Amino acid sequence: VQLQAFGGGLVQPGGSLRLSCLASGSIFSIRRMSWYRQRPGKQREWVARIMGSLTTQYADSVKGRFTISRDFAMNTASLQMDSLEPEDTAVYYCNAESGNSWRDNWGQGTQVTVSS
Repeated sequence: VQLQAFGGGLVQPGGSLRLSCLASGSIFSIRRMSWYRQRPGKQREWVARIMGSLTTQYADSVKGRFTISRDFAMNTASLQMDSLEPEDTAVYYCNAESGNSWRDNWGQGTQVTVSS
């Protein structure tokens, strides 16, 4: 499974951004897709995950502000980020777990900067 993340950028506090992750390769084997982020000086942390098209979970820090979704026809998983805060500044990574062993597959990161 290969993953490509798009959509990062610079946004003011309170603004919105939408990240997308395009999956290719053995997409039929994907069990779950997630977004992680790594804030400056911090370890990578989980942000949100989706299994199927309806089962979602969110980290407490983003609950109510971020929405993860999946488009099976386009082979994408998206992260709609609203009410962004400077603390959301990070490199965001797309992850897909695939196969019987729930193998981790990672995309390249995309930078999100929230600043006035």
